[in-house]
Amino acid sequence: MDLRDSAEEAEFRAGLRAWLAGVVPVTVGPDGAPPQGRWGDIEAVRSFTRALHAAGYAGLTWPAEHGGRGLSPAYQAIYLEETARAEAAEHIGVIGLGMVGPTIIACGSPEQRAWYLPRILTGDIIFCQGFSEPEAGSDLSAVRTLARRDGDELVVTGRKVWSSYAHLADHCLLLARTDPEQRRHRGLTCLLVDLRSAGVTVRPIRQMTGEAEFAEIEFDEVRVPLDAVVGALDDGWRVAMTTLAHERGTFGFTLTARLDVAFRRLVATAKARGRDTDPVVRDQLAARYVELEGLRWTNRRGLAALARTGVPGPETSVIKLRWSQAHQRLTTLAVQLLGDDAEPDGWDPYWRHQMLRSRANTIEGGTSEVLRNLVAERVLGLPRSY
Repeated sequence: MDLRDSAEEAEFRAGLRAWLAGVVPVTVGPDGAPPQGRWGDIEAVRSFTRALHAAGYAGLTWPAEHGGRGLSPAYQAIYLEETARAEAAEHIGVIGLGMVGPTIIACGSPEQRAWYLPRILTGDIIFCQGFSEPEAGSDLSAVRTLARRDGDELVVTGRKVWSSYAHLADHCLLLARTDPEQRRHRGLTCLLVDLRSAGVTVRPIRQMTGEAEFAEIEFDEVRVPLDAVVGALDDGWRVAMTTLAHERGTFGFTLTARLDVAFRRLVATAKARGRDTDPVVRDQLAARYVELEGLRWTNRRGLAALARTGVPGPETSVIKLRWSQAHQRLTTLAVQLLGDDAEPDGWDPYWRHQMLRSRANTIEGGTSEVLRNLVAERVLGLPRSY
């Protein structure tokens, strides 16, 4: 495992840093505090997305014939690291770019590739993912949303929940049951659904931070043409696993880079509060740094495996699991450093917001309980527990 950039990768990183320095605005909140939330002004995010595409930073690992640059995952990892450190906005179609697009490339029809892929790259089509349900969140095979066939259409009825950015999306990669006689992984189908169709209702879910990053989607007799099926009817489990594999992929580099930014702010907070010489605080800061470095090198190990196999492995679940815990511990420590008598300045609301937001880390993107089972069974080879 080589932990260093190659000459070509180092050149790419330097060019990206220079480009980001010229296009990412320096934004701060009151009293110099960093802004809260990752989206901010949605029109600014759209503008940044167009700039990303024009500069060739959208679809780095996509095949050239589908509008990408055909680069190795190492370049995507560099992109994720540098944009996170620069606190740049995400591509507005982050789910389409990182999950739906690769799924269409791997499993979609030529017509689907020709229509969706260029529009995903430019941000003209924004996707969300419709997998989890109110009673089938962690157990994806328990999907109840039905898609019955009616001529050359499928009629969809059901509910999806915890769909990230669904209130901004206009399309959804939906997992539905097309054969109700089948159980578990069989009889499922993936569909590309236009959320502007009659019968679709999207309800944002307000979080305790006051933001709404997720939404519930209700489908009431929504008619979807058969040519919207990705792969084949009743072959949705294979397609969904392709999507989830790409969901992990190199995303750990983003998580770790964001944690690095938060750690530097944690140290700054400790210094500002005069707590950086407290031996107990210094010990806690050292523990948080060790966690950060462990994640950094685990990412590199996962990237080396990805380079060998071309497919993200189950080991990437370790990164998300440990990051969730590390981020929660870091934000909790930051709030403790503020103390009960903290003044309501710009930094105090920032850390309290981050601490509240971090509570979802062990739930979103796969609960910690499910990830532990996955690591136990698919990485360690332990027997399933029933």
